[in-house]
Amino acid sequence: MARTVLRLPETAHTARPWRIHEIASDFRLEDVWALPTPGGPDDFPRLVRQLSEGVGEHGSRVVRALFEVRWKLGELFGWDRPDFAVGAGAPTLRDRLPADLRDAPPGPDLRMIPFTSVYRTHDEWVSESANRTVHAVLHVSWVPTEVPGVYRGQMAMLVQPNGILGSAYMAAIAPFRRLIVWPSMIRKVGRDWQNPPIP
Repeated sequence: MARTVLRLPETAHTARPWRIHEIASDFRLEDVWALPTPGGPDDFPRLVRQLSEGVGEHGSRVVRALFEVRWKLGELFGWDRPDFAVGAGAPTLRDRLPADLRDAPPGPDLRMIPFTSVYRTHDEWVSESANRTVHAVLHVSWVPTEVPGVYRGQMAMLVQPNGILGSAYMAAIAPFRRLIVWPSMIRKVGRDWQNPPIP
């Protein structure tokens, strides 16, 4: 199960009544992935905790090298300057939240990559990040499978490219993201789910 990586059709995300639809309707859905994290209906907090503490940690040298290249390019071209971040260059999605989500604890931020939590419900967790190229939203959810009583994680990425640069950037990284980066990270999520690290 930990080795299974499945990219899903857009309807796996759009057909479900997620709260993100009303909040980020002007964002474009880029990818939807099944996470190899089978569990019961109450295991979503465990997934949130695992991702918040460990996403971005992986054993693939290729993925590490790709991230290093990306950070170097960002430094060279100024893509990651603070004035492009959420709350500075990009308004935070928390400003769009209805009262019930705004008043609830937003959930944890991601520790390994610069995503800040926007909101969390019993089956949704949303984080955002922004730079010169794109405003990105990571949507993690907990969905029932075809097996009664068994659920799994699902992950979607929504983006709002910043002009021509952002559109060109997203097109350029799409093959790397879909063929290398996300599959490697998702396999790591599955391995950690099956074999949780000993505290």
